[in-house]
Amino acid sequence: MPTLTVRQLDDEIYQGLKVQAESSGRSMEAEARDILASAVRGRAWWSRWVRATQALRGDDLPIPSRSGPRMTDFD
Repeated sequence: MPTLTVRQLDDEIYQGLKVQAESSGRSMEAEARDILASAVRGRAWWSRWVRATQALRGDDLPIPSRSGPRMTDFD
């Protein structure tokens, strides 16, 4: 399995990862793997959704013009 080394990690990020791992009852390495997997899977899902709904988007929906600012009375 491949290995990834992250260099020059900010102390704030390192400490945050450490706290998050401790609260999850996992090692920092396991926590980092989970975060990376979620980020990559989430982005892949989003890209597929954008492509799948591309045909539904377009300039065919009319946008009504507004006659002026909407007046609202909150009293």
